Amino acid sequence: MHLRAALFDLDGTLLDSLHDIGAAMNHALAHHGLPVHPLADYRRFVGEGVRMLVSRAVPAHREEAHEAVLATYRAFYAEHMLDHTRPYPGVREVLARLADEGVKLAVLSNKTDAVTREMVAALLPDVRFGAVYGERVGVPRKPDPTAALGIAAELGVAPGDCAFIGDTAVDMDTARAAGMYSVGVTWGFREVEELQAHGARALAQTADELLQALLGAPRAATRP
Repeated sequence: MHLRAALFDLDGTLLDSLHDIGAAMNHALAHHGLPVHPLADYRRFVGEGVRMLVSRAVPAHREEAHEAVLATYRAFYAEHMLDHTRPYPGVREVLARLADEGVKLAVLSNKTDAVTREMVAALLPDVRFGAVYGERVGVPRKPDPTAALGIAAELGVAPGDCAFIGDTAVDMDTARAAGMYSVGVTWGFREVEELQAHGARALAQTADELLQALLGAPRAATRP
């Protein structure tokens, strides 16, 4: 087995968090007199950080409302981000098996760093993660490979011996840019076609399939 580390996206990969994200943003929009969105729309809005979420949720002609909506969203989400959010079925078992196999585990999200850490600590407290990071000041967010490569270095694992697991094009692009083995999960927020178009080298429809994909992962291609 070549895989020595597995880096996971958070929202849509480890955690089913769409309800709480959508509810918080709809609360913020309504609070500022702006139209709200069906929950399904947030599948397309998330994945590139909270400011991009705000930009996509707020009407194009209301850019002046971005900062106010952002502040309201952050305050509400901080209080309600665990209302409905839970790990996807089988995720805990996959992480436990990987750890037992000696695979080092990490989380890399475009959520803010503090929120990422809080959610992982609250919902996956028994998992032995070697690194957990969200969006940090001075570190480009995904799909820039800087953070993923930094995690690999922190774990002491070559990028080619790492897998990057996620549910969006951003995650697949991150994996490719970092020279990591890209695995797309189909239970998240985006379609299979998006994952394939952005270079997913393996797809998993279930936790069992994810485990099979990771434990049988070949060495990733060298980063271009």
